[in-house]
Amino acid sequence: MNTQESIYLMKKISFLLPERCMPTGLTGPYEMFNAASEYMTMKGLSDGPFFQIETVGLSKNRVHLGSNITVKCDRTINNLDSTDLIIIPPSRLEDPEVFKRNLNFVPWIKYHYRNSNAEIASLCLGSFLLASTGLLDGKVCTTHWNASDQFESMFPNVNFCQNLILTNEERLYTSGGVTSFLSLVVLLIEKYCGRETAIWVSKRFLVDVDRVTQSYFAIFNTQKKHQDTSIKIAQEYIENNYHNEISVEGIAKKVSISRRNFIRRFKKATKNTPLEYIQRVKIEAAKKQLENSSETIYNIMFSVGYNDNKSFRNRFKKITGLTPKEYRKKYNSAYIIHPSNN
Repeated sequence: MNTQESIYLMKKISFLLPERCMPTGLTGPYEMFNAASEYMTMKGLSDGPFFQIETVGLSKNRVHLGSNITVKCDRTINNLDSTDLIIIPPSRLEDPEVFKRNLNFVPWIKYHYRNSNAEIASLCLGSFLLASTGLLDGKVCTTHWNASDQFESMFPNVNFCQNLILTNEERLYTSGGVTSFLSLVVLLIEKYCGRETAIWVSKRFLVDVDRVTQSYFAIFNTQKKHQDTSIKIAQEYIENNYHNEISVEGIAKKVSISRRNFIRRFKKATKNTPLEYIQRVKIEAAKKQLENSSETIYNIMFSVGYNDNKSFRNRFKKITGLTPKEYRKKYNSAYIIHPSNN
């Protein structure tokens, strides 16, 4: 959206104030949109503030945010006629009690999406509130990787993609883990204000432009929140023997379950097939070595049970979004100082 006509159209942004909203997820985007307005005015692209920003709550009472902070909203959902963009900041919406206390936003969000032609952007865990409207059913969505299992369980009709930094489908936007809101805000600024303003804001706030994946931020969480004792034993065996040659058949035999039944039960309990789990444990071990040692990538590859360089690199990139060398360069400070350690 780069035409002169579109640049001069002021946009109204409504920041929802759900209970237990995370302050950084509110103030960060707020400051970025204000900075875009300042740049537009400085460049003569707008006579006044380009974005009209207001906070919107369920009532006039002060809203309790995280870290014992309270704020008062500019207006309530009952006295806002129209808006161009609704921002749902991250809140502790994975907490069932907090989620229920914020559900009164749902009909208001649906109304403005359908009747005001408003766009809606959820930041991080704000996707729980957006998904509860049903507007995301059948659409692509992301959220913080650490809440992915709970999100998929609560909203099975959403096309959930854990690895994405942000999504954009039919005027609905979602972003992944905490700071990925920065990338989403830059995207929205580019849409409303043009590429030049978006790049200026990204430089001011040190945001990587065009980031699309959060897989290299995900910490592998051994999924043991289930009651299948045999599968837990299998998981522990994999985690203790990932550096050796292990097979699905061998593990199934150790826990005295048929191969077919073992695969079915393992997937049900962990959301991974046994082979996927084995590969993820190996890659997690490789990540730790790349972060903390100066061992060569070849030695690390062998130490986690891989013998084929191409297979290891392909699997590593599929899981993390980076090659082993890129991962080391990003997360190992010693490598940055001594780049010959590859």
